[in-house]
Amino acid sequence: MLPRPRSGSSLLRSHSRTPRILGVATIAPLFALLTSGADAQPVGPVLLEPVVVTGSVSARALADAPAALSVVDDEALRASGPMVNLSEALGRVPGLVVANRSNYAQDLQISSRGFGARAGFGVRGLRLYTDGIPATMPDGQGQVTHFDLAGTSRIEVLRGPFSVLYGNSSGGVIAAFSAAPTARRAGIDVDAGSFGLRQARAHVEAPLGDGWDLRASVSDFEIDGFRPHAQAQRTLGNLRLGWHDAADRVLLLASDITQTAQDPLGLTRAQLDADPDQTTSQATTFDTRKTARQSQFGARWEHRFDAAGPLTDSALTGYFGSRGVTQWQAIAPATQANPQHGGGVVDFDRGYDGVDARLTWRWGGIELVTGVALEAQRDERRGYENFIGSGTTQLLGVTGVQRRDESNQVRTRDAYAQAELPLSEALSTTLGLRSGRVDFTAADHYLSNGDDSGALRFDYTNPVAGLRWKVQPGLTLHASAARGFESPTLNELAYRPDGQAGFNDALQPQTSRQLEVGARWATGGVQTDATLFHIDTAREIGVQTNSGGRSTFQNVGRTRRNGAELDLQWKFAVGLNGQLALTWLDARYADGFLTCTAVPCTTPSVAVPAGNRIAGTFARSAFSALEWQPWAAQPTRVALEWRAQSRTAVNDVNSDFAAGVGVLSARATHHWLLGDGGQRLELLVRVDNLGNRRYVGSVIVNDANGRVFEPAPPRNALLSLRWNMPW
Repeated sequence: MLPRPRSGSSLLRSHSRTPRILGVATIAPLFALLTSGADAQPVGPVLLEPVVVTGSVSARALADAPAALSVVDDEALRASGPMVNLSEALGRVPGLVVANRSNYAQDLQISSRGFGARAGFGVRGLRLYTDGIPATMPDGQGQVTHFDLAGTSRIEVLRGPFSVLYGNSSGGVIAAFSAAPTARRAGIDVDAGSFGLRQARAHVEAPLGDGWDLRASVSDFEIDGFRPHAQAQRTLGNLRLGWHDAADRVLLLASDITQTAQDPLGLTRAQLDADPDQTTSQATTFDTRKTARQSQFGARWEHRFDAAGPLTDSALTGYFGSRGVTQWQAIAPATQANPQHGGGVVDFDRGYDGVDARLTWRWGGIELVTGVALEAQRDERRGYENFIGSGTTQLLGVTGVQRRDESNQVRTRDAYAQAELPLSEALSTTLGLRSGRVDFTAADHYLSNGDDSGALRFDYTNPVAGLRWKVQPGLTLHASAARGFESPTLNELAYRPDGQAGFNDALQPQTSRQLEVGARWATGGVQTDATLFHIDTAREIGVQTNSGGRSTFQNVGRTRRNGAELDLQWKFAVGLNGQLALTWLDARYADGFLTCTAVPCTTPSVAVPAGNRIAGTFARSAFSALEWQPWAAQPTRVALEWRAQSRTAVNDVNSDFAAGVGVLSARATHHWLLGDGGQRLELLVRVDNLGNRRYVGSVIVNDANGRVFEPAPPRNALLSLRWNMPW
């Protein structure tokens, strides 16, 4: 589907309440069950495919989607944790890495087939959406803290060539959608867990009559963290108001989030080996921390025309919002003595907005979507010293003298088209094109350290073509090819590598050529989804220099990614379900280049040979699940989950790696119907990292200070109670 899926309520319609993606187990027990007596058990209901729209012109069964596409439903979200982070549930999607840094001062580390792996903070290289509203800014940076997972009915994850139709920085697409209320209900959720995790959530929803419906929720989350100086608090509110009649559907959305978080920073290799539960001393010395606030409003209007002509549907989406961040960093006062330094406190206020308009046409069996999209981002960016005074009276970790004052702006203008044409009863083709422009401008108002003003413009055209062949009922093959585009972000363009003032106008966008072939097969209680892919990238963006608190970036040449993905889901018998997701990714630099590995470094001098692994990528990862409902008459489910990943390079020179690991978890759920009034009480108990493995949860790629390792929590438990009732 093109950039704005149809609506939250129509994104996905499940044909069965059977959860599509279930719990987890080790591979050995999984295959033992496959080969020992399972055929003697009665076969349960067939796993039916949900209906999806991402990657296609119109809604279709998942089995008919012409791309690598996975779906995580609300039951999987509810069973995976407190519904705070996408990392809880999306680890079961092949090809996708969603690493929880266990540091709420930074966002999750998300990559798809290696796109986005370079991000040291936030999300790069992916398109993120909530109910069709982008969570990725025009420059390619994104964040997911405002995702309302408790109100989400489905998350669709699109990988591969068709993601390029979503525009700039679309190495993959993650789209979350809510559903229209069908009954008047209210509820309260309470979560309590290890390391001071506590959360309370209240929600109310109702169809209001005359086509109106409403859902509102508010939650408060707090955690102390398993490392010192890692406390965080988040308050999130969401409002969804819908209206529909025979020909129109309108959706109004509002969200607001405030978050404060201490930043424990990463660990060096020596610190990690000595004690993975420690926090580096710079974190407490400089009181590293971050505050963030964001408010967003969006609306979508869909209209269905009569059947008199080829124009069948229209959709208009608009949104606007504001985001403000203040972050106190661990930068020494001596470093800030450099007159060009922007200070140790980052402070910015961002306004953003966008509009997308599209039309759907049909002539016989031909379907066509055409549209235009405009997006804008305006940052008022300031910097301050993180100290006051000097000598024995010096205070660190405070807001001092101003050192930066800039107005940055990014605008995108895009036009797109996607057509699906039947070639025969079993064979169809999809053709698409997205063409756009990205404009960057910076106006520097603090000129005592030079004028960092500048402007750049990048134009791109992304074509994609695919074939889908329904070989027989239950078996579909697909193949596709595309060219992708990813611009540098504002942060990556901010400084020149020669130390002079001004934009880094030598930095160019990276482009990719992607090929994919895949097969989906469903029979009885088994569903299989397998994909092979090859990606060549030109002008890959990487680190060039680190000096005086300024990081600069360069185009490091070509990279190559080859990979395979497998998603297997099986109903072994009544009450026994499993999933196995495997990913193999060989992501390497095809060209050698020079880089910096320490601070200060004004000229790249360390060789990165061709053939080195792209930092932050995993050659192998796996997820397996086994869920058992022991008593058919009782709504009790128990499950084992197993996640594994190979080692990953922490820098481009591949001088150190975070070790591979396999982690086992267990969960149990049960719900009670209370009385005859329709009240429901749901219990979730989870224990993650049952073996108490000490491992690295994520890495800060190419961190110039060597603090690259972000350890994962030891064994931890969660207890959730969720009560709701009609009203």
